[in-house]
This record gives sequence, structure tokens and C-alpha cells, in this order.
Amino acid sequence: MFGISALWHGWALTDLSELKVNLSTYLLLSGSAYLIIALGLVLLVRLCIIREWISLKWGFPWKGMAIGAVSGILVYLVILLSGLSFANHGFQHVVVDLLWQVVEQAVGGLMVSLGIIYDLHRSFMETEQAQ
Repeated sequence: MFGISALWHGWALTDLSELKVNLSTYLLLSGSAYLIIALGLVLLVRLCIIREWISLKWGFPWKGMAIGAVSGILVYLVILLSGLSFANHGFQHVVVDLLWQVVEQAVGGLMVSLGIIYDLHRSFMETEQAQ
């Protein structure tokens, strides 16, 4: 998520040229924020699995993406309401930023779900080797 965010804001939108802080400070703070968001996604997906709100049997990566997309909306609302956006470019900028945040967090949800699948597969293979 951090990498595609850097591509989006640095290359596609050139927002990073409008920074009011050092680039290294921005990267440190945004990297920390993305670690917290990723931890939240992992905990949320694990909670959904434990409570059996989602199943691992059918369409699990899609459900992980949906959880990520919803968290993207929530993250964007926090950013919008706290005024941490790069610039104020009107309604079109708000819509594009919201859509981008949804896509970015959906990719994060997909990566979390694929990581969980990998971890479960690895645990299964270790169990099979022990028997």
C-alpha cells in the first residue's frame, strides 16, 4: 500500500512536490501510518474469520478486498475530516482521492488475505510433514 501510494502521489499526481515538510519526514510518517493501517486490516480480517463472518472456503480474497475497500473509505473520511489532504482542488479531487483510497486499501486487503492463505497453507504442510 505504501509503495502504490508513493507512485500515485509522487508520479501520477505530483503531490509530493507540494509537501510542506521534508520528504524524509513525510516518508517516515506515512510509512508509520501504513503500518498501522496494515495491522488494522490484518486484525479485522482475522476477527472476521474467527467470528465466522467470512469463510475461507469460497471467495476469500474477494472478501479481503471488500474489507480493505471499506477500510479505505473509513481511512479517507478520517483524512478528509482532519484536513490532512495534500491540496484542496474541489469536488473532483475529493472523488478521485476517495476512489484511489478505496482501490489502495482493497489491494491491501487482497495482500492480507493472500498472506493468511499462505500462512494457513504453510501450517498445513508442516502438520502433514510431522505425521
